[in-house]
Amino acid sequence: MGSTGTVLRELRGAQKSAKGVSLYSRYVNRPAGRVLAAGAYRAGMTPNQVTATSALFTYGALAAVALVEPSWTLAVAVYAALAAGFALDSADGQLARLTGRGGPDGEWLDHVVDCGKLLLVHTAVLISFYRFGELTSQAWLLLPLGFQLAAVVTFCAGLLREQLGKAAAGVAARGPGSRGPSWAVPAVPVSRARAVALLPADFGVFCLVFLLLGAPGAFRAGYAVLAVVHTLFLAAFLAKWFKELRALRDG
Repeated sequence: MGSTGTVLRELRGAQKSAKGVSLYSRYVNRPAGRVLAAGAYRAGMTPNQVTATSALFTYGALAAVALVEPSWTLAVAVYAALAAGFALDSADGQLARLTGRGGPDGEWLDHVVDCGKLLLVHTAVLISFYRFGELTSQAWLLLPLGFQLAAVVTFCAGLLREQLGKAAAGVAARGPGSRGPSWAVPAVPVSRARAVALLPADFGVFCLVFLLLGAPGAFRAGYAVLAVVHTLFLAAFLAKWFKELRALRDG
């Protein structure tokens, strides 16, 4: 087992593409995940154990949102746990690529944890609104439901886009003699402007709103703004992904 510095250097060479990744994930979450992956490697942890640890941090924080009355202490604790869980979510994949111990079971577990996170985060906010919100209108209770819909549809549609693109690339790689149409995935260069534009859709940036839990009115306002932004992103993503998949079929 090499030194931590050696492991970190190897991890830097085992990074996924930066395409479609926001500046936060590229320059904050992935580097933090790299350090955590190195620590997990030194501790002899498996990628699936890192995924489970990520779930403990994330789900524990969201349970606190639902069950504990909002305060500034809760705000800092929840944000810290969510940020740690998100960094560990990056670390599991990095550890899998470093050790070659990744597989369909690990990818499946990672997606299950991510899907549960998206459902639970907005459910926790809904419960907090209902229990502690002192809302001026019960219509506020609809906001987490709408945000949850936008988040889950974006996640599922993006995952399908990725998997269908991989399948298309596999068919194209087998050549003209293969069964089925010869689709190809268009190359998309890494764009800093796109990385900046994607910041509001990044879960790490979303976590920042929980720092406002100590001021319920400010939290609701920030959460509402993010809900609108994510809904706009959903519309843009759906149009983009549908166009790309249609191009794969017709190309």
